[in-house]
Amino acid sequence: MTSGKIGVVAIGRNEGERFTACLASLDGFAGPVVYVDSGSTDGSVEAARAAGVEVVELDMSRPFTAARARNAGVGRLRAAGLPDYVQFVDGDCVFAPGWLDAAATFLDTHPAAAVVAGRLRERFPERSVYNRLCDAEWDTPLGQVDACGGIAMMRASAFEQAGGFREGLMAGEEPELCLRLRQAGGEIWRIEADMALHDAAMTRFWQWWRRTRRAGHAFAEGYALHGKGPERHYQREVRRILLWAGALPLAILILGLINGHWARYALAIYPLQVLRLSARLGMERAFFLTLGRFAEMQGLLDFWRRRLSGAGAKPYDK
Repeated sequence: MTSGKIGVVAIGRNEGERFTACLASLDGFAGPVVYVDSGSTDGSVEAARAAGVEVVELDMSRPFTAARARNAGVGRLRAAGLPDYVQFVDGDCVFAPGWLDAAATFLDTHPAAAVVAGRLRERFPERSVYNRLCDAEWDTPLGQVDACGGIAMMRASAFEQAGGFREGLMAGEEPELCLRLRQAGGEIWRIEADMALHDAAMTRFWQWWRRTRRAGHAFAEGYALHGKGPERHYQREVRRILLWAGALPLAILILGLINGHWARYALAIYPLQVLRLSARLGMERAFFLTLGRFAEMQGLLDFWRRRLSGAGAKPYDK
């Protein structure tokens, strides 16, 4: 395993056995590993130290974000001499065999690449519809892309020059960093190699709803930062949410006050949208994608309310 030039930053909170499996997937890796904990009470800190991993315990009196945790991990690596590449991983993931070597080799041979990610798959898609939705979400195009997720290997020099993650972002910190890396001339790649297995452990509707709501917040926040720039960051996503969970429901409500029969006909727009999407995505994904616009709208409203009130970051629970 190519370990001398790679450092690993893992973040987590009360991941339990999932974090134990994450550590086990690093067996044989000789490079530096930093675990950044955000207030775990399940023994994760002790498990990391027992495995010889350096631990950073965040001061939870300050607002916690994943971006802040990842930056703290890189800061600890930097104190001992920053490696060439930093692999970020969440504590609910396990690495695929050979991934770290494959990623480092890609960065070695592609000097313009700032970030490389591989195939992320859901570990137990059969356990719930919500896990299956995650698995479908991870199935993204290969090649040069606009953004990665939270599991990726980054060129440390590019990460440093970009200033790292924007710590105030509650979500969507990886696409925002990727945007800045691309603006600086860096490339973002997703390659065919298996990268990791993710364990969403979502078995209840409200877990899915909170996760989708958080995505809506990320779209709104990303759009507020870069939506009017040449990248039009998240412009399409915000407009789609406003249409399907804002303008159309309002129009149907007004129509209902004028003529209830026409309002009932107008409501058929939503099942028709599900049918249209199902031809490409399947009925299950089409249904939840359409329903999810309302959770995303709630996230948009969360962002605007917090921005108007001046409230700081307050992450959603998993």
